[in-house]
Formats: sequence, structure tokens, C-alpha cells
Amino acid sequence: MIPRARHLAAAALSGVLLTLPALTGVAPAAQAASASKVQTVTLARTKADVQKVADYWKPDKLKDADSYSPAAPASEAAPASSSGAVSVSNQAIAALRKAQGTQNVAPVAPRQGAAKTMGKVFFRFGDKEYWCSASSVAARNLSVVATAAHCAYDPRQGKAADYWIFVPNPTNSGEMPDGIYVGSSISIHEDWVGKNDYDYDYAFVTVHRGFTWEKQGAKYVAKDVGRLQENVGGQGLELGKKAPVSRVDAFGYPAGPQPDGTRPFNGTTLQTCVGSTRKAVAPSLELNFGVQLAPCNFSKGASGGPWLVDWQSARKLGNLVGVNSLTWNRDAKGEFDAVSSPYFGAVTGDVYRHAAAQKILSNVM
Repeated sequence: MIPRARHLAAAALSGVLLTLPALTGVAPAAQAASASKVQTVTLARTKADVQKVADYWKPDKLKDADSYSPAAPASEAAPASSSGAVSVSNQAIAALRKAQGTQNVAPVAPRQGAAKTMGKVFFRFGDKEYWCSASSVAARNLSVVATAAHCAYDPRQGKAADYWIFVPNPTNSGEMPDGIYVGSSISIHEDWVGKNDYDYDYAFVTVHRGFTWEKQGAKYVAKDVGRLQENVGGQGLELGKKAPVSRVDAFGYPAGPQPDGTRPFNGTTLQTCVGSTRKAVAPSLELNFGVQLAPCNFSKGASGGPWLVDWQSARKLGNLVGVNSLTWNRDAKGEFDAVSSPYFGAVTGDVYRHAAAQKILSNVM
């Protein structure tokens, strides 16, 4: 056991508490030298695939969705042969950089009203349903969601989540007024797939056109509502925002217990943490370039929720610089006191640009 004076605990925001050694220094040059290694995983390719996922998430099932468990990420990696992920060539990544540029991405408002980009993702691993937090991100294809990698891909099983959907702005009563968006493909870093490396615990998921359920007589019928960004807007993306940063606004739907067993959150209401950042290191989780935000008492369920700078509360828009990944109990007391994200650097831009370049079906219902 680690002596109490040096006790430092971190947990995946959708997982169980993990005991870690004290923070240590880190050489920043290492990540700068690493190559961009983007992988992609198909979720729902055809119209039939999308309709299968839609039929799984009928209104009665969605109303019970908040009772499902936040996802528990794996502590070990699966063999690459069983990953289901396909590597994207260096040539393709270079072409995406040339076509889209490498500059930051500005936030975009929806067609009407204030943005409603934040919400939940629901999915299944094995025979159990889970959920996490997520947000829409501005993209050329108008169809990208940012979340934690462990909310889309389980390295231990070596497979992506099944029946993956994004629901922006869900209501406390289980309604989905702004649509349900079925995942088309995941863009992810290979070191999450192969190493369960928390330096890359982020995923950009390309989603199909959304739909809502309408009751017609005794049955429900899916109605197409269009592309995600047009309906809810998209957060901007700012790369290279190194700690310390004086203010970051983090969002999510926490639901799990605190270390002392109390449950201040129920997972049905969007919560906010506002704090400053510093570097974070957790060697047992391969986290060498993390960013930690404090104070924040998020618990499991907040995984994948956005970290935003330059937050405009009236427009509900800002620039994405991270996602909730690990929660920390730095003083080993009764409540979590910090949350961390992977650092969003150049490699993150490659993963995002791949997701933003993917085409979606023109008609899913």
C-alpha cells in the first residue's frame, strides 16, 4: 500500500477507484516526437445497420436508460488481432491535414437558437447497457461527437461498443427532443486500442443523420431530423492548450458515488466544474501527458463530457480542449476533488480530422 501521506487515487469516470503512486515529472518532448497513428472502427455502415440500432433503442427502453451503468474501461489491452480497428495510412493523414488545415476549429451555432451540444451516449458491451457524457463538435461533415475512448471502445474485449447512439440535450423524463444519432464510425488513437493508454482516452465518433420517435396509433415510427450540427451546433476545437490554464469549464452527467459512498449527483442533470489546470501523471494507466482540472467532484457518468475554454454562456459555445477521463481523490478524503483529461495536441487533430472527413448516409429512415 502507498503511505497515506502519499496516497493519490484516480478512477476512470465510468469505472472503479484505482490507487496510484504520487505524481512525477514528465518530459514533454516525448509526445511531440510520437507519430500520429489514427485507427477507425466501423459501427453502423448501412441503412439496415442504422435501423437495427434504432429499433434497439425504442422509446420505452430509452426512458429507462438513466438506470444503466456508466461504462467501466478495461485495465488491460486486447491482442491487436482481435481489435476490429483498421489503421489509417500516413498518406491519408497527410491528405487530411492538407485538405482541412491544421488550425483550430471555431464553434458553430445551430440553425436556430442557442447551442445544445452536450448530452449522453448510450451503448452496449456484451449483454449490458452503459452510458457516458459527450458533446457535438463543429466539423465539415456536420456530424462529429467527442467523448472518452472508453465510452466507445473496450481494449480488453478488443471491440467497439454495440448499439452506440448520441442523445444531445436529454430531458429528465427520458425524452430526446433534439434527436437520436446512431454512430457510423469511431476515429481513435491506436494506443488506446492496443495499450489502454490514457494519454489517448478520447474518441471522435462520426454519426448518421438523427431521428426522433413519433407515435402513430399503437406503434412508434422513426422520423428523420437531419444532421447533428445543424440541429444542436458544435463546439470549437483548440489544440495545444498546455497547462496551466486559469479557467476551464468542464461538463458532464455524473451519477456514481463519491469515495465516502454519498451520491450528490443522479446523472439526469448536466453539471459543471470550473477550475484551473495543471499537468497530471499516472504511470499505472500510461498517463504521462495528462491535464488535471481542480476543483471538481465529478464521479462516474461524467466520462467523455467536454472541457471548454472561452465558454460563452449565452450561446452555450466554447472551444474543446479535453474530455473527462479520470477522476481524482488527491487528499484521500470523502469526495473527489479533481478530474483529468488527455492532452489535446497535434495527434488529437489527426484523429478529429479523420472523423470530420467521413461520409454519412443521405437517408437512414
